[in-house]
Amino acid sequence: MSTDTLTPSSAPVDPNAPDLSLVICTLNEGAAIRAVIEEICDILSGKDGGAGISHEIIVVDDDSKDNTADEVRAVAATRPNVRLHVRVGERGLSSAAMKGWDIARGRFLGVMDGDGQHDPAAIRELAELILKGDKDLVCVSRYIGKTETGLSGIRDLGSKAFTWATGLILKVPLSDPMSGCFMMTRDYYLSARQKLTGLGFKILLDIASSSKIKPRFAEVKASLRQRQGGESKLDVRVVLDLVAVLIEKGSRGLLPARFVMFVGVGLSGVVVYSAVLILAHLLFRDGSYLPLYRFQFRTDDVVSYSLAILISMTWNFFINNILTFRDKRLQGWGLLRGLLGFYVACSVGALISLALALFMKEELKIHWFPAGILAAVLSSVWNFWGAMLLSWRTPKK
Repeated sequence: MSTDTLTPSSAPVDPNAPDLSLVICTLNEGAAIRAVIEEICDILSGKDGGAGISHEIIVVDDDSKDNTADEVRAVAATRPNVRLHVRVGERGLSSAAMKGWDIARGRFLGVMDGDGQHDPAAIRELAELILKGDKDLVCVSRYIGKTETGLSGIRDLGSKAFTWATGLILKVPLSDPMSGCFMMTRDYYLSARQKLTGLGFKILLDIASSSKIKPRFAEVKASLRQRQGGESKLDVRVVLDLVAVLIEKGSRGLLPARFVMFVGVGLSGVVVYSAVLILAHLLFRDGSYLPLYRFQFRTDDVVSYSLAILISMTWNFFINNILTFRDKRLQGWGLLRGLLGFYVACSVGALISLALALFMKEELKIHWFPAGILAAVLSSVWNFWGAMLLSWRTPKK
């Protein structure tokens, strides 16, 4: 039985630090963010008659193309407890929340959306719970009782399905692990920090499955309110991120989430590879042989395999840029440089794939189709690490 317990962090305590640091992650939330900040600041400050809670608001913006940053700066001009951090070239709510918490000064850390869907009254209740000091994690839940969740039918059904799936691997029996509004002690965050994937939008799931600690926790019932501005970030990419994170946590880190995504894209590349290979074998019927070292290979086989590798490699790069590495998505000239880097990174894998395919066909007498598929699969691990190094490498800061 685990005896892990929370221990105080070694970082010095700032006597002027607020009790609570609440992070709001934004991307094109200009229509709502000012009202959201004003509303949450007022309720935490006790303007509704309650006791004031010492707090700071940290807005982490992913370089929004609307007026989000200007709206936050306007609020910060009259509220010194509001801070703005703009990230350039990075995307994703989870990694944005982590950035906010990393630069936060409070003893307790929280996160909420910037579109106005989270009820300030519930956030106030969370703050009062965590400040009592007998909880490590407190969350807003849509699934306590029988009241409306605030989600449409299909989204509500999908959320409940993923909630059931995450219950199989989480160390905390949360009723709503998909919640985007929660608070925790700094020490609980630090206990999970090193194992966080930072992928996708479900940071609570990431934290609750990364910490070795079984926290003391509580939940507060609250439905989502009507969005005050901006658009939903939920799409197929968010679902794929969530599945990849679940696989990583379920495998205890043996299969990293980003590698799972990369392999998934690679499987789609195998379909492209197969289609090109079949088409090329129908079009190219040379019949001549090309001597390579001690072997001789049909020229049309060399052309077919090479063309299939090149086209599937290009496919994999663009789909990975959209899905697997969307938080580091390359654009403009960076896209071209990344593509060239991907070609270089995968060139060794491509040569391995080509050599294996030809060897298995000619020497092992394996049919050309399964030989090509097996060779492509075996080269995928090399391609992943090569791509991480040369195409989507995170710059040192």
